[in-house]
Formats: sequence, structure tokens, C-alpha cells
Amino acid sequence: MYSIIVVPPPTTGDERSGAQFRLAPGDRLAFGRSAPDNELVIEHDGVSRRAGTITAYGAFWILSNLSARQTYVVENPEGAGEHIKVGPGRLDAPVPFEFSRIVLPAAGDLLPIEVWAPRHDYLSGPGGSDGEPTAPAFSVDRGKRYFAVLAALCEPRLRGDPHAALPTVDQVVERLRPTWRAASRASVQWNIDYLAVKLRLKPGPDTAETGPRLNGKKESLVSLALRFDLVREDDLALLTPPPTARAGPAAPADRAGGPDRAGGPDRAGGQRRAGR
Repeated sequence: MYSIIVVPPPTTGDERSGAQFRLAPGDRLAFGRSAPDNELVIEHDGVSRRAGTITAYGAFWILSNLSARQTYVVENPEGAGEHIKVGPGRLDAPVPFEFSRIVLPAAGDLLPIEVWAPRHDYLSGPGGSDGEPTAPAFSVDRGKRYFAVLAALCEPRLRGDPHAALPTVDQVVERLRPTWRAASRASVQWNIDYLAVKLRLKPGPDTAETGPRLNGKKESLVSLALRFDLVREDDLALLTPPPTARAGPAAPADRAGGPDRAGGPDRAGGQRRAGR
């Protein structure tokens, strides 16, 4: 059974040759510009004659960068910007992603080599309890308004563009309107401030020191959420109303309230506003 599938970069423009290399555990694939020295030949003047090697090891693989000057970047297209860098001369760098893209900088071009590893195995269920449960690293409730705001902020990057610009507050309001009719600019901004305190990116109002506002608050929230999988692609279903939903008068649950469950929006103001 093969463990790794390697897809070469396009030969011309966006066209791929259709060739694939299948590596069993322990197999090695050398790639570079020179035909005699490499099984995977990349005909580009910007690629080293002996550029690197890929070696399969069960559910992961290792990359050796044999070039003298170029750093290779290994991206996780499913990880919203997650990547590792393999510097010149670095040997046996382990790559843990199920789906990876090696990006080779080549004289102004970026050549992608795709690598598919087997699906990773996980524990089928929690182990036996032998004491007090471990406290969660981040306490978030997927049924509350602040989580919907966080999901809307993360959506562009979870949809496949790890470098997408984050939505503005007004764009978040419009995105949430189908499921949160009372959403407003003030209420969304309140939830962003609340998240910054809840996830400990910003001190609470009782301990905050005077000074300039925290820069890059939305960027910091999205970076933390995606890095630790607080928001996953499955959570984007929260942003879409169910098929049976119909427009109509606002239900009592849509009235303003604190940061409660999805039945009501969070406050746009009041004494509980974070950091105000």
C-alpha cells in the first residue's frame, strides 16, 4: 500500500502532465533540474540541478532541501495559512500535513509540488477518567453570538485563501443578517471587543491600563482561532440560515440581551461593554 502521492508542478502555464509518483514507506523521490540525478525532473532554469528529496514514512513524510540558496515553503492549503519553511541545506524536515504544497521559488516563478499523505488516525474516543477533567484551553460556546462573529471573521481564510483580507465590521454585519436580524455595527464591534478579552488578547475593563487601543485586534483573533482550530470549516454552517427558515417578524428571542445563545444578539452597549 502506497503512503505518499506526489504531483509534479504544471509543465506549461496551468497545465499538469497528469503524472504522479507513489511512494511506499521508506521510498525516496529526488527532484531537480537534472534528468540523470532525479526521478522528478523540473525543467526550469531557476530550479537547482539537485533541488531536494521527498521520503515517505507512514502517515507523514520528510523533505530535504539540497539547494544552496533557496528556502522552500511547505503550505497546508487546508490550514488557513499554516506552513513551514525548509531552509537551504536543511535535511530531513518532517512534514505533518495530510495535504501539502511545496512551493519552489524559481527565477520569478513559484512552482508548486503537491504531496498527499494518508489520512491521519485519531483516538476513537476519550480515555478513561482517572481524576478531575482537564480544563479547556479556550472556553468558547459555539451557540453564542460572539462565536458567530468569530466565524464570520475567519470565513474568507477558511474558504481556501489563507491570505484573504479580513472582512470589515460592516461586512460581518451583512454576513450575519440572515441568521441575526438585529445585527448592527455596534453589536458586532461589541462582540469583537468581548472576544479580545475572553481569549485574553486584551485585559478586561477593570484591569486595562490607559494607552492606545490594541492594533490588529481582528487579525489577532483570526490568527489565534485558526492556529488552534477554535473555528473550523464545519462551523461556517452557523452563518447560513437553515433551508426551512422564512422571513418574518422578529421573534422575542431576537431582542437585545447579553452575550447569550444564538436566540438573541449581544448588546451593542451598556455597562457590560468590554473595555469601555
